[in-house]
Amino acid sequence: MTLATTPTLIPKPTPTPTPQSAAAKANLAGMSLARLREYFEARGEKPFRAAQVLKWIHQRGVTDIQAMTDISKSLRDKLAADAVIVLPTIVEDFESEDGSHKWIIEVASGSRVEMVYIPESGRGTLCVSSQAGCTLDCSFCATGKQGFNSNLTVAEIIGQLWWANKKLGGFDGVLERPVSNVVMMGMGEPLLNFEPVMEALSLMMEDSAYGLSKRKVTISTSGVVPAIDKLKDFTDASIAVSLHAPNDALRSEIVPINKKYPIAMLLNSVKGYMASLNDKRVPVIEYTLIAGVNDHRQHARELAVLLADFPCKINIIPFNPFSLSDYKRPSSTSITNFRQILQQAGYTVTVRTTRADDIGAACGQLVGDVADQTKRSSRHLARRDVIASSAGAPR
Repeated sequence: MTLATTPTLIPKPTPTPTPQSAAAKANLAGMSLARLREYFEARGEKPFRAAQVLKWIHQRGVTDIQAMTDISKSLRDKLAADAVIVLPTIVEDFESEDGSHKWIIEVASGSRVEMVYIPESGRGTLCVSSQAGCTLDCSFCATGKQGFNSNLTVAEIIGQLWWANKKLGGFDGVLERPVSNVVMMGMGEPLLNFEPVMEALSLMMEDSAYGLSKRKVTISTSGVVPAIDKLKDFTDASIAVSLHAPNDALRSEIVPINKKYPIAMLLNSVKGYMASLNDKRVPVIEYTLIAGVNDHRQHARELAVLLADFPCKINIIPFNPFSLSDYKRPSSTSITNFRQILQQAGYTVTVRTTRADDIGAACGQLVGDVADQTKRSSRHLARRDVIASSAGAPR
């Protein structure tokens, strides 16, 4: 793979304490408005201070408590003694030929995770990670092959949005922020890191922080049904469902969590969440199209029948190859036929354009550098070597 640019190492910002020195202090960067209000009230301070601090961190990009000049010097001193503003660190920066960016950030566990920014006409989308690795092992996804190390904290999740704004000039006082849309579609299953993800979503949509529309913040899930069932009590963000197959037998091969929460249960759970929202949004069904696996015309017809009573939009994602997978990208003809069958059945269908493939940041390709606790990564590597050896190919 040829990179569009040489990665550059980015030093840690000097005002931000390291996680080691900050361990005993409250991290203001990872607190939602409600948490910050509780924090100030517990210390005998007015709750409006919470919105002030949020604006400094998330709208102005300030990580130095002493620079928050609309807060009294005495309170700043108290905050500096009791709290810190700690964000993850960017260690590598890649820019694609198509204008996309991939940043690798180091989190407190020592693992490195990836975030991707995709600029488009009229919007900029940030793909945010929620875990270092993933506990699931979906067959089409490079992240799952890396195994799992840890859940990300609130600060490590929201810190990805903070850094994107920082790197793209979003804290420079311009009217339009570079990031208009966020998808929890990076490394990890967001709903298996439920509370930190919910807190981070709150900050993304908070007017005193990033102020993103609930229509433009999307949780992508492989189908953790119990977590979907309680979403309505925590957020009103949009939702995308990683379906990838029109029946349980095939989906259980591609998305193993289907064995625990089959399709009917998953769709019913998503219906319940959508019914709790006070607008007419519909979920997005994500369908990664894999050559010879789930891309036949019959699969498209079966999908059309499956979703007949499930209002939704369908996003077809042509598979993006990576080294630990034997899957192939479908042909243009297969993609066109699949889309046309669904459109003729009355569905709104989009085909995701492959972006940032030259920097390994296309959908399904995110891998990072995970200190795997599951040993899954070593098993996948051993399997690849055995296949290469038996085929007479170089390792």
